Amino acid sequence: MLRDPAEISSDDGRLLAMNRPLLAWYAANARVLPWREHPEPYRVWISEIMLQQTRVEAVKPYYERFVAELPNPVALAFVSEDRLMKLWEGLGYYSRARNLKKAAQQIVEQYGGEMPADYEKLLALPGIGSYTAGAIASIAFAIPVPAVDGNVLRVISRVTASREDILKASTRKRIEQSLKETMPRECPGQFNQGLMEIGAMVCLPNGRPRCEECPFHEICLARKHDLISEIPVRTAKKPRRVEELTVCILECGDRVGIRKRAPQGLLASLYELPNAEGILGQEKLADAFGFAPQEAVSIEPLPPAKHVFSHVEWHMAGYRIRLESRIPPGYIQVKKDELRKDYALPGAFGAYAKLIR
Repeated sequence: MLRDPAEISSDDGRLLAMNRPLLAWYAANARVLPWREHPEPYRVWISEIMLQQTRVEAVKPYYERFVAELPNPVALAFVSEDRLMKLWEGLGYYSRARNLKKAAQQIVEQYGGEMPADYEKLLALPGIGSYTAGAIASIAFAIPVPAVDGNVLRVISRVTASREDILKASTRKRIEQSLKETMPRECPGQFNQGLMEIGAMVCLPNGRPRCEECPFHEICLARKHDLISEIPVRTAKKPRRVEELTVCILECGDRVGIRKRAPQGLLASLYELPNAEGILGQEKLADAFGFAPQEAVSIEPLPPAKHVFSHVEWHMAGYRIRLESRIPPGYIQVKKDELRKDYALPGAFGAYAKLIR
């Protein structure tokens, strides 16, 4: 039975009072997800990395395809860069995939291909922060450590009516320490997944929670004091920088021209459609993309497109340029079916890549 809210006088007492109703709610309401059916360490790891910045429904097909082809750290450690990027194509934040491979190589070299059952060792692997290490340790190894992501920060801030900025590392660290001291030690995986699930399904952001469905309804201070729309507190983000680009589909017969981006910076080392800075008119395309005007059989304007990164927005104009006899020098020539099968084009070019027939 939930403790009388009037008897709870501290944040830690409020967190302790969450345990029993949370576990009961999770047992009754947990979604059936492919990585939960077989919570081996590797599968938990891959799912948690994919779920960063990405919706559950979007992740499911990527996850199934990824673990079918790369079922363990050894397979991941030795996959080619191009194949890894193709498996990740469309998920975005491609550094996540590269860090997965780096970590897998370290797991092979240091731990014989088996993920270590140790929070600190997990935390030391590339691309694994405190949240991911906590998720793997608790779900796969039943180690009682918290896994605090944005969902959990929102839930705990509302339950305790905390006005601390959840984007500050100090806030995350304090909540991690409080949960570590109050979480049930016998079922840490269910506890952490339950908190994440509450944040994903009930305690929604932007003042839209389903408080009537929440197991913390009686003890949540933000609900009690009508502060849901004000909590959690977070630093306002700086406006994104806008960059204008012209993107071209360069076609010659059944081939198209692509190129590889620089090894540093945005979308590093990924393949891309030819593009140039600025919104260019047709009269400037030949110089910008390296073909003679008389080589163009046709130039077809394409609809404008936009892609949003975390700090930058691309506003794009597009053209389909059909060339008579060749793809200009400096581009990689690939057949259209090879492009779909073997080359990873990031989602930033998706509006135009889907027009390649």
